[in-house]
Amino acid sequence: MKILVVDDDKTTRKMISLILKSKGYDVVTAENGMEGLQKLGLEQINLILTDMNMPYMDGIEFTKQVKSLPDFANIPIVMITTEADEEEKKRAFAAGVDDYLVKPTSADQIIDSMKKIMRKIFGKKD
Repeated sequence: MKILVVDDDKTTRKMISLILKSKGYDVVTAENGMEGLQKLGLEQINLILTDMNMPYMDGIEFTKQVKSLPDFANIPIVMITTEADEEEKKRAFAAGVDDYLVKPTSADQIIDSMKKIMRKIFGKKD
């Protein structure tokens, strides 16, 4: 399974990538939503983990763009963000995210969220 990690913070991208790779996932990274959209066209992505606050294109707009593209609309998206406000969470779900995690998150929270979504959407265990 190939995961796209979209986050403008290099340390966060690296940490999440290491967690996912240690669990056997293939990982592709992008620094912002615009780069994330470009990567979608180049890779066979199964799930997206994205931050909300990024330059050029934030996570909300990125999610809306992904969900508007027929070839990618069914890719599940998990937003991992520092935004704990309930209104921001509502905006994210309205844009199309499948789960919403507030930083700091643990490796177990990220993996559990991914597994839950994959079971729900694809009937896969991981």
